[in-house]
Order: sequence, then C-alpha cells, then structure tokens
Amino acid sequence: MERNNGEDIQTLASMIVARAGLAARLGNQYGGDRDLYQALGYKLILYYPDFLAQYIRQDMAKAIIDRPVKATWQGQLELVESQEAEKTPFEQAWYDLNQRLKLRSMLSRVDRLTGIGRYGVLLLGLDDVSSQEGFLKQVNGGKRDLLYIKPFGEDSAKIDTFENNPNNERYGMPLIYTVQVADIASGSSSTVRVHHSRVIHITDDNLESEVYGTPRLESVFNRLMDIEKLVGGDAEMFWRGARPGFQGQVNPDYTMTEETKNDLKDQIDEYEHNLRRILVNEGVDLKALAQQIADPANHLDVQLTCISAVTGIPKRILSGSERGELASTQDTGEWKTYVQSRREDHAEPHIVRPFVDRLIELKILPEPLQDYMIDWLDLFSISEKERVEIGKARANAIREYTTNPSAESLMSPEAFFEIGLGLSQEQIDLVHAKNAEGISEEQKSLVKELDEMMPEPPAPAPFTKGQQPPTTKITRESK
Repeated sequence: MERNNGEDIQTLASMIVARAGLAARLGNQYGGDRDLYQALGYKLILYYPDFLAQYIRQDMAKAIIDRPVKATWQGQLELVESQEAEKTPFEQAWYDLNQRLKLRSMLSRVDRLTGIGRYGVLLLGLDDVSSQEGFLKQVNGGKRDLLYIKPFGEDSAKIDTFENNPNNERYGMPLIYTVQVADIASGSSSTVRVHHSRVIHITDDNLESEVYGTPRLESVFNRLMDIEKLVGGDAEMFWRGARPGFQGQVNPDYTMTEETKNDLKDQIDEYEHNLRRILVNEGVDLKALAQQIADPANHLDVQLTCISAVTGIPKRILSGSERGELASTQDTGEWKTYVQSRREDHAEPHIVRPFVDRLIELKILPEPLQDYMIDWLDLFSISEKERVEIGKARANAIREYTTNPSAESLMSPEAFFEIGLGLSQEQIDLVHAKNAEGISEEQKSLVKELDEMMPEPPAPAPFTKGQQPPTTKITRESK
C-alpha cells in the first residue's frame, strides 16, 4: 500500500489557502477600507482547537451541541424486524450487543464529537487484532466478534491517506487513519494507523465533500464571541460599579502636606482591598461617583435570536427556560419536530444504519429476514400529566352531556363520542365493548325495569336555526 503524504499535504495546503482567501473577504467594506472582523476582534480562519475550546469552556457553545444530541438519543434504541411480540434472532442479537457495549451511549458521544469538528469516527475493536499493527490490515472475511467501540473526534483520528484510484468505488474517501489512543494507566498516548474497514466515518451538514462536514459552531462563532463580551463585560461592569469610585476636592484654603498625601493614599489602598471601610481625612471632600450598571438582557437576546435562527433550536430551549410556567407550547412542538427531523436526516442515515450495516457485513449481527426499522422513543406521545388533564376534560364534557335533557336530541351519543370527546372509531368500539362486559344480566334487567317505570320525557318543541332550543327543567323532590 503506497502512502501519498506529499499529495495529501498539498491538497490540505490548497484547502487552507482557499479558506484564507474566503475569510479575507469577510467583514470588508468600502473596498477594503473598513474591516469589521478586525475591528470587532473576530477570527478569520477557524480550526478544530478553536471549536473544541469553545465547547469545553463556554456554556452556550456546549448547549448548542449537547442539547440536540441528548434529545435525539433519549430513550431506548431498538431495531425492529417484525411486529411480533417475541424477538427475532436479529433483534435479540442487537439487544444483547447494546446491553453489553452500551451502544446508544457510544453513538451519542460520536454524534457530539462529529459536531465539534468536521467529522467523527467510530473505531471497531474486532477480535482479529492481536497487536497495534493489526489495525492497519483490512478486516478479514468470516464471522467476527465486536469487543469494543471507541468514538474519536477529528483531532484524534486524522486522515492519513486517501484513496487515489479513480476506478475504486471509494475514490476520494479516507483509506488510512492515524488514531491517537490514550493509555489511562500510564497517562500517555500512542498513535495507531487504522484501515478504513475498521472505522465508521461520520459527517454532518456536508456541502461538496463527502469526507468533511461543517462544524456546528462555525456559523455562530462570532455570536459566541459577542456573548462572551456581553456577559463578561456585564460582570466586570457590576464588579467595578458596585464599589463606586471617589472624587476628591481639596479645600482652596487647605494646604496638604506630603505626609497627609501619603496617609490618604494608604487609606484609599486599604479601602480598595477591603482592609478599611472608613476614610479619615482633612481638607479633602470625597464624593462617590455615580454607579454605571446597564442591563445586558436585551443585547443578549439579540445574540440568542441569531443563534436560534441558524441552528433551529428555539430560544427557550437554548437558554434552558423551557420548563415550568415558562414553557411555550409552540416552542415545544417546534423542538420535537426539529429533533424528529434530526433523527431522520442525520442520526439514522449517517450513524445508526452505517454502523448496523457494517455489523451485518462482518456477521457480528445475523442477516435480518427483512428490512429492519429503527425504533426511537416517541417524542409526540403525551405525558402522564397531559393524559390526566385530557381525562379530566373528557369527564367534565360527559357530565355536561348526560345532565342536559336536550343534549341527546341535538347530538347522538355516537356523534358526541367522536366530535365532543375526540375519540377514534376504535376507541368508541372499545367503550361499547367495556360497557357490555361491565354490566351483568341482573343489572341490565334492573335498568330495563327502571326505564319502564320512568315516564317518557316530553318531546322538545321544533325550533329554527338561530333560536335557542327549548329545555325541559326537571326537579327532583328531596327524600
């Protein structure tokens, strides 16, 4: 296998030059006389360490990457081949593998790493490797066993060599990776060259390249820097403004000696460092300067609006105010739709299916008898609280319907079930079936006798549209 490091380095250098040329155009106004990026302190070219540093140190950057990922992978991740209650061999094999290797957690981690950089990888630890040199070999045929999987980001799994043969179906795709593996015991790390057949390459938000995606923080990086200025400036402003400065005015008739000056200076230093709370002086009138503290909420809201617009994350979700009374039904619905779309457009086609298909190819999972489906947690199912509220509203509607003598003449029970209670035909049939099961023959006979004893209610007078229908008031004597 031939390595083409010279060509790869040249290609990488060309990409950097192209990005630098594009970045140089950012912020230029008036024919280059004004450079907004330079004036505002924005970086022209961003690299993986820039994104990683923001993710590690800045709360908003971490929220932008973590919250969609956590929402996407919440709940159990199951593969469904059949609707039968008993698991098929394929479903059982996936369940056992998932339980043993905590696959859902690993796939969630590689999703986060993919978002920090331009790609992420899953290293498959197969049973045919007995030394580090074994990772460089293509996976042997036959049935393999998966011992472990490890997620890596772009910086820890660099592409060493690309496939340069135009007749190969993997033309332009990575051939060999250089993976930096940490040794926890010794506190050091080592690099391992790995063949692509042992790696799942994952990208997100691709444009022209199938190898490199777009980091999720790239389009909002300037906004993240603005948030740092606003929040940090607000804290600094409060820190300085909460303890006011002083302006000293010397009495014109007073002559300050050098000793008095030094004594006053010492007092001010002690006051500034919280060693003194009272200033004693003569001939100098000290006045506290007015505090200058501004509320950054409106300015911060503008930044969150811009970030929400490009990421698709509602502001309430982004700022963590989606709980309790601050929750917005519209935001919640948009968020669930966003997460569902992310599952369908990214997590399933770019992570889960490539991973599962590779396991089937290596016979780690048995061949499914039919196409498998990925069973996610239903985001749109109602919660227990919502179920109780719906039940309470339906109970009130039933009470109003059954206590109104004219209700049945206006709307039949079947129509009330469907329109008034919003039940499906299947649910209506279930109600009838349960009612039939729950009434004994003795109770049915008693109800029939009571019906025969009760006089027929008077028929309501006819009325035309727009008029209030007549009602019959029934009074019941107290016992």
